[in-house]
Amino acid sequence: MTLERWMRVIAGTFILLSLLLATFASKHWLWFTAFVGLNLFQSGISGWCFMETLLRRSGVGGCPANETSEQEYGT
Repeated sequence: MTLERWMRVIAGTFILLSLLLATFASKHWLWFTAFVGLNLFQSGISGWCFMETLLRRSGVGGCPANETSEQEYGT
């Protein structure tokens, strides 16, 4: 899987898990949902995400679509 797909799977899993925990354990788990959402928002604006850094260090490759477009445009 590409880095982008890993990021989506992890973010979706965190959100669903925190919603389940908020339903069955404590409503305070909704703060974790808000934290994940805030991180998604800031990474969309800044282009940096801590989870992306962790995934790259663990050996998950980049998105081939992004690499192709970067090569085409010389960036």
